[in-house]
This record gives sequence, structure tokens and C-alpha cells, in this order.
Amino acid sequence: MNTFVTHLEGAIDGSRLPANTLQNLHVDRPIVVRYDLPAVAKAVDPSAIARREPTLWRYRELLPLPFDQPPVTLGEGMTPLLDCPRLGKAMGLKSLKIKDESQLPTGSFKSRGMTTAVSMAKYLGVTRLALPTAGNAGGAAAAYGARAGMEVFIFMPRDTPVINRMEGHLFGAKTYLVDGLINDCGRIVKQGAERFGWFDLSTLKEPYRLEGKKTMGLELAEQLGWKLPDVILYPTGGGTGLIGMWKAFAELLALGWLKSDKMPRLISCQAEGCAPIVKAFESGSRFADLFPNARTVASGLRVPIAVGDFLMLDAIRESNGLAVAGAEASIQPWMRKASSLEGIGVCPETAICFDVLEGLIRDGKVGADEEIVVFNTGAAQKYIEAYPFDLPMWEGIIDS
Repeated sequence: MNTFVTHLEGAIDGSRLPANTLQNLHVDRPIVVRYDLPAVAKAVDPSAIARREPTLWRYRELLPLPFDQPPVTLGEGMTPLLDCPRLGKAMGLKSLKIKDESQLPTGSFKSRGMTTAVSMAKYLGVTRLALPTAGNAGGAAAAYGARAGMEVFIFMPRDTPVINRMEGHLFGAKTYLVDGLINDCGRIVKQGAERFGWFDLSTLKEPYRLEGKKTMGLELAEQLGWKLPDVILYPTGGGTGLIGMWKAFAELLALGWLKSDKMPRLISCQAEGCAPIVKAFESGSRFADLFPNARTVASGLRVPIAVGDFLMLDAIRESNGLAVAGAEASIQPWMRKASSLEGIGVCPETAICFDVLEGLIRDGKVGADEEIVVFNTGAAQKYIEAYPFDLPMWEGIIDS
């Protein structure tokens, strides 16, 4: 068997769609990949996985690329799951861990989605890609597109972090700044698809970025001995990571690889200046409205409307989780506090998670004895605009 993919599925209505064909959306909503999980269980088990190279592609049976096709890869290694004893003690927690996605090839978790999406696009004959981006996705698409020999077009808000703007150009992508937000950039990509012949690689507007992102959940389970933590805090913009992990956990449960059927509570963390999922969660809605006047220095969270909103909200509720907004003013203090206590360069989006976590502990919604995992989705050094630059100055020269 060349792949364990059985079909694609419309996430909104369960419609069965053919695999191995180019797909964007089904009735304007995301499409997900489905596998023959009983066949996967017969073909491989956790002990076999453990003997493989520690890369994202070790989970090949649960990824969509046919086995005879080489992936478009930059060497995506497993990211470390780091104990944080000092930070945990400061917050009153016995077990706090950070899953550090900043160590992926392009400095963020976006490498995961792009290696799978670009690999599948190349396999299906695509030569030209386009996407809107709030920052890290654009740089990752440019890098993987260059690796695949594809032409890449990136559209990003004018105030996207400067490092992200430079990345696209560095990797040879045609990079354009737009007066607007990521949804305005997405409109340009959609309008240009037929005219310019590019394939739309937008978040959840094709099925395969999600499959790469779900490997965060596969890795986490493996690193914890095929168990899952009590609580996961995840910074949520477009939501592919959150949705992907929940999909991964469901697949692992069906495979019988997990030592317990207890699922973690998912905490979707957004910034108060752009919190459409929080607002929909609190109102009991399954879909989120456009968040007006979206703004936050955590550029990855500045997504005022997401095509996968209902998938996020479904996962949060199924896990008995929460959607919570953190304070904008907390970003710089938490970047410095977390980074200085543990030596992990925490990005602005993850700083929001720590503000949310602090509030949940205070309100008794997270217990001191619970095992907590926070995802650091990007490298702090990619966000120089958000750095807390308040440095003391020395007068004169220090004597030796």
C-alpha cells in the first residue's frame, strides 16, 4: 500500500471527497484527511516508531504523502519538551513544561505545516503557491517553496514584523505588503488564484498543513510515554495547531497507542485585542464573528476571522477546555519573565499563554498538581518589535 489515506472529508458536513486530487475548500469550509487506522495499527506500532530517525516524518503512516514520494524537507527534528521548574515554582505549579517549536528549521511551528503542504502540492503537480500571512507562515512557505523549486507569492499586512518581511524576500518569494489585516490579504490570494494560476496555501484552505501541525500532538504523546498531559495551553490565531493536535489525539486513541483514554483540556489563548474565538466560546456560538479593529503585537494572533473557527470551538468544548484572552500589557513582561527564568526565548503569542495560565491558576481552573504543557510556537528573536528593550546604562568604566 502506497499510503494509508482513504479519502478526504468535508469538515462541516462529513462529505466524502477523493484523495490525491488538489482541493481547497468544501462549501467554503475546511477539508480533512482520513486514514485506514486499523491498517495503520497492523503496519506499525509505537516501538517501531521509536526506532526511527527523530524527525517529523517518523509518523509517515499518519501523513498523507505516498511512501514512494520524497518529502520536501529541511530536516524537521522533534522539538524538545522542556521541564520548567523555576517558572513552574514561580507560578505555583509542580509540573510545567514548554514544547519549544522555535527549534524547527524556520524558527516556528509553521515548518510542520509547510513541509507536508508543499510536499503534497509538489506531488500533485503544483508549481506556483500563494498565501496570506501574519508573519511566520510566509517565511516558512518561502523556504519550503524554494526547497521544492516552486514560485511563491506572499501577501502580508504592512505592519508584519520586519524579520518576517525579510524572510520572504531572502528565500526568493514575491513578497507584498498590504494595507489591511490577514483576512484582507486572503481576499487578494483568492481573487488572484484563477488569474495568476497559483494554488492557495492559506491556513485550513487546503487539507495538508493540518496534517503537519498534528505532529505536535503525536510528538507530545510519544515524549510523555504515550500519555497526555492534563492541560495544554496553545496560542490560537488561525487554529491549525489546536485542531491538528485534537485530530492527532483522536487518531492515537483509535490506534490504541495511548495508555489512557483521558484527554487533555485544551486552552485556546488569544490576545484581548483580537479574540474572536474567546468571544464565540463565551457566547456559546459554534461559529465566530469577525473581530472588529483587531490589533496586538502578537502578530500570529492577529487573525480576526478564521475559516476553521467551528473546528477550534468543537475541540475546545469536547476537551472540556476554555478559550481565554490575555492582556496586551502582559506580553513584554511575560516574554522577559519566562525567558529569563528558563533560558527559552518565549515569543509574544506564548507570553499571552502565560498571562492566561496565571489567571486560571488564580481562579482555581488549573490545579497546582496538574501536568501543564505550554507551546512556544516561535523564536523570540523573530519579534524584535515586541522585545522589552529597557536596558540600564553604565556611567564610566568598570574597574577590573
